[in-house]
Amino acid sequence: MTIRKRPAGAKRIGYGDDPAQFVELTMPAGEPKGVVVVVHGGFWKAAFGIEYGRPISASLADHGWAAWNIEYRRVGNGGGDPTTFDDVAAAIDALSGQDLDLSRVLGVGHSAGGHLATWAASRTRFPRWKSGVELTGVVSQAGVLDLSAAFDENLGSGAVVAFLGHRPGRDDAPLDPIQQVPLAIPVHCIHGTSDTNVPISQSRDYVAAAVAAGAAAELTEVDGDHFVLIDPKSDAWHRTLTILDGL
Repeated sequence: MTIRKRPAGAKRIGYGDDPAQFVELTMPAGEPKGVVVVVHGGFWKAAFGIEYGRPISASLADHGWAAWNIEYRRVGNGGGDPTTFDDVAAAIDALSGQDLDLSRVLGVGHSAGGHLATWAASRTRFPRWKSGVELTGVVSQAGVLDLSAAFDENLGSGAVVAFLGHRPGRDDAPLDPIQQVPLAIPVHCIHGTSDTNVPISQSRDYVAAAVAAGAAAELTEVDGDHFVLIDPKSDAWHRTLTILDGL
């Protein structure tokens, strides 16, 4: 996969004073069928940025969506708990200042971005992040959805502790998607069966817990590794587009 520069026609919009507090809005040629909030991954580390969301943002616009690709502070540039969560919430709420129909706002997040996109669907439960713009569905692409399991498996070489500042536990329930099931909106996980960065058990266990709690949750398993999901030329990405159309 080639990491692109900002898609042609994309508009940069700030939502705060920090250099990392901005989004890129890419519009389709016609009336959007809805808005997709794109949350890039990278184990919450500053070394990985918005460029990882650009290829699929361009593809989303080509397929009729308004793509809202968000950047946020990460570990190494002021991020972590709670700053990263504050930024993701503020970036989503910044949609309210745009001339867009917000009746259909879906979140798509890859890896750590899958964690943040799924977290964003539960943030209305907590006064700090009370929503101005609510998501209506989420697609988690190889998301880190169980922080304790991610810690136990040392995902990202200690990324969970670097992000939270401590070992995860029950006190982190507001930040941990698996501890927030059931959600009021559908969550569809998609995961590569050959993923060695984030094991597919993260998605399998989340969906099992969500369904057992009465939530609308599904898992689509696809051939490929961690990054096939954000390659706009891949079958996995085209499966994701189909999932989005159904949410």
